Amino acid sequence: MIKREILAKLKKANGFLSGEELSRQLGMSRSAVWKHINALRREGYQITAHTRRGYRLCAAPSLLLPAEVQPRLTTRCFGQTYHFFTSLPSTNLTAKELARQGAPEGAVVVTEEQTAGRGRLGRLWSSPPDTGLYLSLILRPQVPLAVVPQVTLLTAVSVCRALEIVTPARPRIKWPNDILLAGKKVCGILTELNAEMEQVNYLVAGVGINLNQAAEGFPAAVASVATSVAAATGFKVDRVELLTTLLAVWEADYNQWVNTGFAAVREAWSVRAAGLGTFVRVIAGSREWVGRAEDLDDTGALLVRDLDGQLHRLISGEVSLRPERGSNYDFGS
Repeated sequence: MIKREILAKLKKANGFLSGEELSRQLGMSRSAVWKHINALRREGYQITAHTRRGYRLCAAPSLLLPAEVQPRLTTRCFGQTYHFFTSLPSTNLTAKELARQGAPEGAVVVTEEQTAGRGRLGRLWSSPPDTGLYLSLILRPQVPLAVVPQVTLLTAVSVCRALEIVTPARPRIKWPNDILLAGKKVCGILTELNAEMEQVNYLVAGVGINLNQAAEGFPAAVASVATSVAAATGFKVDRVELLTTLLAVWEADYNQWVNTGFAAVREAWSVRAAGLGTFVRVIAGSREWVGRAEDLDDTGALLVRDLDGQLHRLISGEVSLRPERGSNYDFGS
């Protein structure tokens, strides 16, 4: 894109870059250069113009624009097709429509805010502008349908690894799709599948991470259970750095999973697991019960032993790490 070339040249320039030089390098008229400069300004780039000296980039917007993200990508696939929006109802909804239209594997949808962000079971996900990371990735794995739920666990591992690289945060994973800091939710994952018979058509993995929200910025309904990286650690996250790191880590983890199976994901998940070895409350449909979370099996199911000593293999449902405050549990004979 011409805009991206102009932006790269302005970033590289030491001070002003003349319109005449830009015109010569790009093989276009100075009026065409001026039009592209104005388009960059409309995106939020602060570019000053001087009649004799040319153009100078003074500041870039704090948005996850393609021109800011894609030059920093180290991936071969993930993010190379990049769809950016200042606002969307839901990145998953847009990604599913793009997938239906034939978008390639690795295409990503990124937005600055979601007006109708969703978590599992239709729950709302608060997605205020310019403070978090809200994205959905299109995947087309050639794998049996039975192993597709492992993508949620894989994604959780990739998010944790990216946060560990870029920030001082040391997140934990609560089965199946929540990422916690200091016991509060910092990230949710929503994976949605389109398939026929035993054939995966596409998979959309949505991720919403609370990054730079202040502690007092959360809605009252979730303030006691939600946090952000900044609120938990005091660290302000470079969102472009986190996004490009996440896509790189995610691509590596995904390729390893496709090629070698679930073992590496299971190991990485287990060392970051929240609640293993403790009592949890299991909510499955209308039934609730208490047991001890023991392990993740080699398919990704959570193994929970109930109070009568029977081992259950959970492939769906919800797990609360607070079974009942003030209660003591023991296993029956």
